[in-house]
Amino acid sequence: MPDSLPHVITSLQNPQVKRLVRLRTRRERERDGVMLIEGARELMRAESAGVTVPELFVCPELFSPEARELFPEVTGATELSRAAFEKVSGRENPDGVLGVAPLPAPRLPQPGDDTVVVVLHGLEKPGNVGAILRTADAAGAAGVLVLGRGADPYGPNVIRASQGAVFSVPTAVLGEDAALGWLAEHNFRTVACTPDAPADYWDTPLTGRVALLLGTEHAGLPAEWRAAHQAVRVPMHGQADSLNVATAAALVLYEALRQRRPADA
Repeated sequence: MPDSLPHVITSLQNPQVKRLVRLRTRRERERDGVMLIEGARELMRAESAGVTVPELFVCPELFSPEARELFPEVTGATELSRAAFEKVSGRENPDGVLGVAPLPAPRLPQPGDDTVVVVLHGLEKPGNVGAILRTADAAGAAGVLVLGRGADPYGPNVIRASQGAVFSVPTAVLGEDAALGWLAEHNFRTVACTPDAPADYWDTPLTGRVALLLGTEHAGLPAEWRAAHQAVRVPMHGQADSLNVATAAALVLYEALRQRRPADA
């Protein structure tokens, strides 16, 4: 375990502790223009993606084996007592590492001739948004556009659910008009994923410049987004009338990846 830092914050009333607690709310993060990145793996992936993390808080007593490996030294960090760190943490079993970093500027994808992007309309559950970001990263999607005031893609719960993939996948929060304009400007074919679509996703060409449109599980996509170039469904044979949106996204993204395999693969 690294040597303790010269000063350890122990009081739960300390101004820095109070500020970190406030930053767990989206309003406070947006007001200060920052994001909370908790977890050794997530912080390392952020830094690998070029994110500068000027404020680092640690609790060596809580370090997981991964945190000890990734952060063998804590020079320049602020050490919190166990009670103080657990107060500011959003995790049930924190690993003792948390950073505060400036919010990144929106990163729009660089569309190639054979590019898939994901458009998320109003998704509210951080776990779903994070899981879709992980899948987008794994399946080679060029980027993710987040529309509306759904889950904050740079909220700590989304960062955790994405395991830091939000930093490696170009991600932009856009208004609907701006997103529609960008997709049209770059000649994307829009493919709405909706249960009432006439075509199964595996029977639909998903190559070229394709934007996969996904809405909430309870409301789906609004009418203007369902009026896409194409609509696809994931076949349902049981009692459920819809799949988890992250599961549906994974199926369609990997079908898009399969269709992009070289002919001799």
